[in-house]
Amino acid sequence: MLPNPRLSLVKEGIEIVKKENLELILAVGGGSAIDSAKAIAVGALDDGNLWDFFEKKRSTDKALPVGTVLTIPAAGSESSPNSVITNEEGPWKRGMNFQCCRPVFSILNPELTYSLPPYQTACGITDMMAHIMERYFTKEPHVEFTDELCEGALRTIIRNARKIFSGGENNYDARAEIMWAGAVAHNGFLDVGRTGDWASHALDHELSALFDIAHGAGLAIIFPAWMRYTIKEDTARFARFAAKVWGVDGAFYDLEQAAREGILRMENFFRSIGMPVRFADANLDTSRIPEMAKRVVMLGLQVGNFRVLNEKDAEAVYRLAAE
Repeated sequence: MLPNPRLSLVKEGIEIVKKENLELILAVGGGSAIDSAKAIAVGALDDGNLWDFFEKKRSTDKALPVGTVLTIPAAGSESSPNSVITNEEGPWKRGMNFQCCRPVFSILNPELTYSLPPYQTACGITDMMAHIMERYFTKEPHVEFTDELCEGALRTIIRNARKIFSGGENNYDARAEIMWAGAVAHNGFLDVGRTGDWASHALDHELSALFDIAHGAGLAIIFPAWMRYTIKEDTARFARFAAKVWGVDGAFYDLEQAAREGILRMENFFRSIGMPVRFADANLDTSRIPEMAKRVVMLGLQVGNFRVLNEKDAEAVYRLAAE
């Protein structure tokens, strides 16, 4: 099973849909299957270069309807308008976001996830946590309600992940909580009133494109490094994250110490469910760090909002992830 959806397979799907005059696409699987289905749904109604949409050269409001049967809670694609695809010719990994791609229905049955290997479960947990954290680290003031929602969702995922990884592989309630949290994490509800960051996703897309690492595993490597790099941007927010999500008692730390303790606890959690947190853990080639940093900014699009990253910043984050 390939860890990332391929443009070549999307093109094959478009040909089939057009040949058979299909009117709806049903995706059964996780983010790769659903993101591929969305790309096929757009391409089936477009005669241009599909990759233009992923490079932000064109937009659309037309797509065939997509339905989903979710088997891997992770990407939240079952409830989002997003699609992320890898173009093997680069290789590049890029995303598009059009409301016409949001699934018209999604079936979420936790029992379908019982047979998932632990690694796939862990990648999914990390992925949905990253979706929430991208939204949580914002410069927008007066977002207390959605702060609380983000923190509560993260605690729910962490608590139920520990149940699953302590012998509860077939724990219906724990699986259900995680499945629902993953859908809400990326359906736009936690975005209300906020401007998310999304630099970590951009940085991970280069890991996925060049090394074909699973998205969740790449995010487990990148996010702690990004946090350490940007910690002084709003140390109080990182300290709140440490206290509210990871239970760090701020009474015994100054703000930065509390924030760093929270990052450490997050890394330890990722390790406890089998995720890598450094380049070496995933056998990634550190000699390609300068190349990845260049690729992150190559399209000329802004990288990050909480802190805007340039090529030098991107390289610094990668090097922290390689320490």
